[in-house]
Amino acid sequence: MVSKESSAAGRAGAGSEAESGKYYLSYAQIHETVKGLAAEMTAAGFDPEVIVAIGTGGFIPARILKTFVNRPIYAVGISYYGVDNVPMATPQTIQWIDEVEKKLKGKRVLLVDEVDDSRVTLEYCLRELLSHQPAEVAVMVLHNKDKEKRGRLPSAIRHYFVGQQTGDRWICYPWDADEIEAHEQRARAGGGIASG
Repeated sequence: MVSKESSAAGRAGAGSEAESGKYYLSYAQIHETVKGLAAEMTAAGFDPEVIVAIGTGGFIPARILKTFVNRPIYAVGISYYGVDNVPMATPQTIQWIDEVEKKLKGKRVLLVDEVDDSRVTLEYCLRELLSHQPAEVAVMVLHNKDKEKRGRLPSAIRHYFVGQQTGDRWICYPWDADEIEAHEQRARAGGGIASG
């Protein structure tokens, strides 16, 4: 059974929604969300020995988490969306952990990503991680889109930490912004950035 330790809707100012329906978040909001997730994870009794960040969206949240939970970070590269933002038939491994068996076997692993959208990428990574016989694997995401999922969390996953439940809308993270000042202003003020 998956325990949803986190139900932090509204944490860190919750970002802002533009008229276009896009949801903008600042670096400060992300930092506060991760800080809260670290506290919730500790309170739940999950103490990871390693962090695995799904690239590219999980890289920055994993690094922020390291501030509060000082553990090594391993990076994996998984591609599920093409250049046109259309999902592929199955996720593709771009990069995986060197000497994975040595680094994961018997360890408590925390998998970090920015958003649980379709859950396909999470399921793919979790099944791969579980095949290397860790003691336990938990999941941490900044946002979980409240919608029907195509992927499933394996039954071995007991901890699923979520910073915020959100509707099925486009989330604009600061690390994806072309113009960071405009993005940060939109996140604070609630206005939109014209797409183009």
